[in-house]
Amino acid sequence: MTHLALAILQETPEINNMGMWLFLSISAVALFVVFIPLITYIDNRRKEREAFYKAETLRRVAESSNEGAKTAFELIRTESRTERLKGREGMKVGGLINIGVGVGLLIFLRSLMGHGSPWLVGLIPGFIGVAMLVYVYFMAAPIE
Repeated sequence: MTHLALAILQETPEINNMGMWLFLSISAVALFVVFIPLITYIDNRRKEREAFYKAETLRRVAESSNEGAKTAFELIRTESRTERLKGREGMKVGGLINIGVGVGLLIFLRSLMGHGSPWLVGLIPGFIGVAMLVYVYFMAAPIE
């Protein structure tokens, strides 16, 4: 960046990578100012639309009859249970991935560094994975 500023301020500028610098600066602006907010907006609209249609369907089922209300409550209960099961399965997978990363890091740093202590850094993700698995199997409330 300072090279670019000095080259522009000199009488005979020698700019070698001006094209690459322009490409990267325009790409950064496009990514952080346009693309990420646009994707976030589209995703929020999709979630809002799904929630609206779900609420509307449940309202119509509940208003239809007495059995409709029971069906709507059962549907809500089933969806809540499914969400909790998905979250718990995600924690299991995340714990196993963290343990795998920790063991891989232990092996890699041990072979790279020898008998120094930096290889113990692999214990950090390993213990995070163990904590996630302990929570899922022993501490989490049972799913009804």
